[in-house]
Amino acid sequence: MVLMDIRMPELDGLAATRQITADESLAGVKILILTTFEVDEYVFEALRAGASGFLGKGARPDALIEAIRTVARGDSLLSPAATRGLIARYLSLDDRAPQAPPGLLDALTEREREIVALVATGMSNAEIADHLTLSPLTVKTHANHAMTKLGARDRAQLVVLAYQAGLAGRR
Repeated sequence: MVLMDIRMPELDGLAATRQITADESLAGVKILILTTFEVDEYVFEALRAGASGFLGKGARPDALIEAIRTVARGDSLLSPAATRGLIARYLSLDDRAPQAPPGLLDALTEREREIVALVATGMSNAEIADHLTLSPLTVKTHANHAMTKLGARDRAQLVVLAYQAGLAGRR
């Protein structure tokens, strides 16, 4: 597990992330970008480079600890600000943007749909668990099942699919 900043002397965090993820001997290393620069371009570039998470330095200490645990477990994490930026960028695309195939969500249970919709708002598993009075592990299980059923490789892609399918924004 590596915490990486975007701006560093000599080699920026995005280039360092690309080098780490390209090295097969470091395949098990997870990278969490921790930065003051929550700029959409940095979020996209960090995800393309192979980072597993993106969090602003203004995060509360408990949120930082939870983010580290989340990424260390192999899950993906985006800060609420990064998620909002991703959503806003997606929504700004024109109508020619790819849409989810009809019936994509048919394989999901009602609970999985509910959790996917909440994930799309930028809520963490712990926040969703509090909101729905469930355990964080139950939320994670439902989110993972939804990701598997929808073919989403990570939480960010799950958010995009939720928006494409018109699920985002519903509760």
